[in-house]
Amino acid sequence: MSSHVLSLLVEDKPGLLTRVAGLFARRGFNIESLAVGVTEVPGLSRITVVVDVDELPLEQVTKQLNKLINVIKIVELDPAASVQREHMLIKVRADNQNRSNVLEVVSLFRAQIVDYAPDALVVEVTGDKGKVEAFLRALEPFGIKELAQSGLVAIGRGGKSITERVLRG
Repeated sequence: MSSHVLSLLVEDKPGLLTRVAGLFARRGFNIESLAVGVTEVPGLSRITVVVDVDELPLEQVTKQLNKLINVIKIVELDPAASVQREHMLIKVRADNQNRSNVLEVVSLFRAQIVDYAPDALVVEVTGDKGKVEAFLRALEPFGIKELAQSGLVAIGRGGKSITERVLRG
């Protein structure tokens, strides 16, 4: 099995996300990542789904997704032909003894401190999966108190847009 990133352009309608996720669940596919948000077109949303599955079952699910009335377009994004980013907030132990070391790691990964407490820092990092995972490993020795991670967001490289046909038509 291999990881696939699907970008779905959908009408912003209640219950659609449940129906989309249900198609994967009914086939026993685990969704590794899911992110949903508005697009530049009012009334349309983009769902980015990362799923670990073989090609043939994925093709079957894609065909069934296309049958859903509120699904406008589905594109599988090749990692080499797209920009893919994750976003993570990490609360890390940072007392007087290790704060400078934590700040050094934050600086090295070009992350941002978004909250300060005498015994901890909340750090924000954005990047591809490798960068985010490496950053987390670098902070683990200091003590991770809590973390929250978004789903992967991705967009194709170049001038073409998934919404071009919708805007013209």
